[in-house]
Amino acid sequence: MSQVLDEAAFDVLFRTARTQNKWLPKPVTAAQLRQVYDLTKWGATSANCFPMRIVFAHSQAEKDRLATMVMPGNVEKVTTAGAVAIIGYDLKFYDQIPWLFPHAPEAREWFAHDEQVAFTTAFRNGTLQGAYLMLAARSLGLDCGPMSGFNNAAVDEAYFAGTSTKSNFLCALGYGDPAGLFPRSPRPDFDDFCSIR
Repeated sequence: MSQVLDEAAFDVLFRTARTQNKWLPKPVTAAQLRQVYDLTKWGATSANCFPMRIVFAHSQAEKDRLATMVMPGNVEKVTTAGAVAIIGYDLKFYDQIPWLFPHAPEAREWFAHDEQVAFTTAFRNGTLQGAYLMLAARSLGLDCGPMSGFNNAAVDEAYFAGTSTKSNFLCALGYGDPAGLFPRSPRPDFDDFCSIR
């Protein structure tokens, strides 16, 4: 049964959560990364298709390697974070549907013969799962620094070579340094961009 979270939880997940640009030298453990995933996996996807694939750049050597593939403004964000999630989407996610969606294993065929439908489904749901990952991380006391400024082709070659997975975005994880925050940007009110009909 659903229940309403308290105000403090709303703050942690949304209202006071910030995109981090600078990190404190405090480690993130492999156990924490597993906890993040173990919450993320419960988020909804179309036909439970679960296209997201993640590589966590956790060691300093791996973060330094990844930093060679990002824009100059993102290098320090990558090298000093506790870890960086390389969030990808598997274009052949449908091969997993028979066990992920067991009450309708024929759902594989909804995607397997239409490359555009498969791409749209993989990208949409993989991006949605990346957002779940950020909420999971925040709920576990970690800060997030999502970023797009990187060489997708280089990341795909380095981390997803020989697979049907493509990189979507990066999300640095750790403990943010408030000194790196920009002033809070505006957020539109409901009536600015929404309607009820």
